[in-house]
Amino acid sequence: MRLIKIKSQLIARHIRNGKEVSKRVVKNKVVTDAFVNDIVDNLIAEVAAFGDYKFHDSGTGTVAEAAGDTALGTACGEARDTGTQVEVAANQYRSVATHTYTATFAITEHGLFNVASAGILMDRTVFTAINVVSGDKIEFSFTISFSSGG
Repeated sequence: MRLIKIKSQLIARHIRNGKEVSKRVVKNKVVTDAFVNDIVDNLIAEVAAFGDYKFHDSGTGTVAEAAGDTALGTACGEARDTGTQVEVAANQYRSVATHTYTATFAITEHGLFNVASAGILMDRTVFTAINVVSGDKIEFSFTISFSSGG
């Protein structure tokens, strides 16, 4: 018997004056307990569609990810961005959003949520700082893959 496996990947592209400054790929970080519980709750409730896990947020928190996370460590306080959702393959979900920063930050974390404020955190990823100034953008591309067993 094989277990269902979940793998996630975050790609962060730093853009300044329309040009890519850097690109980071972070793989296999922590999917939260709250997200797993939401899946089970919605299977039991037989909800046709549960939540839209497409709301991207970023922050300056540096504490390592944990399954019990329910929010970012230190959110920037700017509005979340609504990602474009794509079914990459039958077992892969991707959400892509670009945030334009209005101040200077050392961005060190990203989270994907099911609503535009508060809500359930699916995944929190911590990475080395991407230093942004007002007008800079980061394109976040989050992919989660599920593998079945039998």
